[in-house]
Amino acid sequence: MMTKTIFALTVVLLGSGCVSKDRYDVQVKSTHDAQADAQTCHAAEEKDRAEIARLNKIDADYKHLYELHEAQNKTLEEATKRGADAQAKLDEFTAQNAELRKALEKLGKDADKLLGEKGTLSSALADARARLEELRKAQAATDARAALFRQLAMKLHRMVDSGQLSIALRDGRMVIRLPNDVLFDSGQVDLKPAGQNALKSLAGVLKTLPDRHFQVAGHTDNVPIQTARFPSNWELSNARAVQVVHFLIAQGMKPEALAAAGYGEFDPVASNDTPDSRAKNRRIEITLQPNIDELVAVPDVK
Repeated sequence: MMTKTIFALTVVLLGSGCVSKDRYDVQVKSTHDAQADAQTCHAAEEKDRAEIARLNKIDADYKHLYELHEAQNKTLEEATKRGADAQAKLDEFTAQNAELRKALEKLGKDADKLLGEKGTLSSALADARARLEELRKAQAATDARAALFRQLAMKLHRMVDSGQLSIALRDGRMVIRLPNDVLFDSGQVDLKPAGQNALKSLAGVLKTLPDRHFQVAGHTDNVPIQTARFPSNWELSNARAVQVVHFLIAQGMKPEALAAAGYGEFDPVASNDTPDSRAKNRRIEITLQPNIDELVAVPDVK
């Protein structure tokens, strides 16, 4: 645009004829110089603008880096503080551990020795727990038998009250005792009517325990007997037990649940010094046998 202006001015000046050529050349040169200076200034201005933009970007980057640096410094300070706290706690624990070891040594105990004895203590604890478990099983079995005894006693209380039988615990087993005088005449094995009635009632109760076994045992006093059928009290007591077993089976009890035994006069429950004591020894005992799962071995407790 400036070139067109100079050209137009030159034409006007030359056309008018009022400007000399030397002056014209000077004027043109000045114009060209001004144009060159303007272009130089414009280039410098653009360069300055670019430099300012570059400096602004550098300043923004510096500020960002400075903020990152400050954040890292803060994080580092916090981590250093946490590390110092952790180290202080570790030092405290170490000091406490040392004090504990010193205390143990003063008591004549060595911490490493105690650790070595841990295995022995663990084994002893396991044995104690095993014994405790066996004791618990034994107690559970005892409780179950006691509950069963109470149940039978309640069912038989009328017979007990009438004197037909008595209930006792012997060697941890429930024993139902029927006097021979209720069941048999002296020296006989045939059941009396009163004895039959008592055994019928008893069989009705015992049948409610289908998973139980019973031993029927005959007992006598110490008065000797010697007949062709019964050479001694052994034979008499055994024959009476067998007679009771047969009668109970006839009432519906399972044969495999019953066993017969004769003890003669050799398992007395009273002295044989008086008629009353001898009467107590003449008896039939029906013993409730324990099941296998009730035979819990009770460990020795030292």
